[in-house]
Amino acid sequence: MNVPLRATLMTAVLSVTLYPAQIWASCGSANCFLVTGTQEGVMRPGQMMLDLSYRFIPMDDAQRGSDDIDEAITPAIDFENQTIEPAHHREHRTNNELIQLDVNYGLSEKWTLNLALPLVNNRRHEHYHLNGASEEFLLDDYTGMGDVRLSLRRAVFAGESSLLVLGAGVKTPSGEYKLLNSEGEINEPSIMPGTGSWDGLLSAYYQRLDIERHLLWFASGSYQLTSKNDLDYQFGDTLILNAGVEYSTSLHGKRIVSSLQLNSRSAPRDEYRGEEVPSTGGHWVYVTPGLRLQLSTSTSVYTHLQLPVYQYVNDGNIVPRYGLVVGASWAL
Repeated sequence: MNVPLRATLMTAVLSVTLYPAQIWASCGSANCFLVTGTQEGVMRPGQMMLDLSYRFIPMDDAQRGSDDIDEAITPAIDFENQTIEPAHHREHRTNNELIQLDVNYGLSEKWTLNLALPLVNNRRHEHYHLNGASEEFLLDDYTGMGDVRLSLRRAVFAGESSLLVLGAGVKTPSGEYKLLNSEGEINEPSIMPGTGSWDGLLSAYYQRLDIERHLLWFASGSYQLTSKNDLDYQFGDTLILNAGVEYSTSLHGKRIVSSLQLNSRSAPRDEYRGEEVPSTGGHWVYVTPGLRLQLSTSTSVYTHLQLPVYQYVNDGNIVPRYGLVVGASWAL
């Protein structure tokens, strides 16, 4: 692809913020497929894009399969004795907060480097420990840096109105995954800032631009291939599929981009020492409206609200009520 044509395409892309759902977020129970807006595009050689986002996901709705239930009884992992303890506690609430910095840098006309830094990954987890006929309320509040992700993306096709990007990368075990609970034991893996494992990442993204109607259509997918950590715990592989449309308009000289996305995530059960862990894995489908305000040619702010339309959990567990993300991006 010649440089003038590529520059024209990228100018159009940046001017209407043509970016899809974010799919490399820190992956606990709810942070995996919220949108941020700048992770899938390709940069010009030497260009850098910074994106800083804040995400909040409250989880307090109990489900078994896709049905609402009064309470969710879940197991615990006894890492000291290397066993799974069934019906260990009753889930009450988990609030997930994430502050993430994404850095994209154009290495060449076709290659872009992405670095995802979960700077603050906070999980406030409330549950009742079941002890016979009695219950004990416990609160665990964990804050730390999540697992860093590094990936390379290549524009395999870039035309005047369409773009196809493929990517591959790695998730590092940089986040803490052995934090202790109030009883002095290693707590639930799903509420840790990190997973403790090296994971492989694959992604694909396609977009088509209709300049006359100010529309962008896109579809993306990713697959996270997990491995065991040194505690012999392995999260399930994760498949994420996204599709959506964006409409660009202007108001008082500022460009506004409204979007509507459909996001889905599927994962099998986790495994501990080769045994499936109850109340892990499932299927989630969300519809996500969003707005982006282009303050200048290089700076934009955005917000997205992720609303569940279908959630299925294996056995019983709590699920998110919604997901909110706000952020800002800068092209340097």
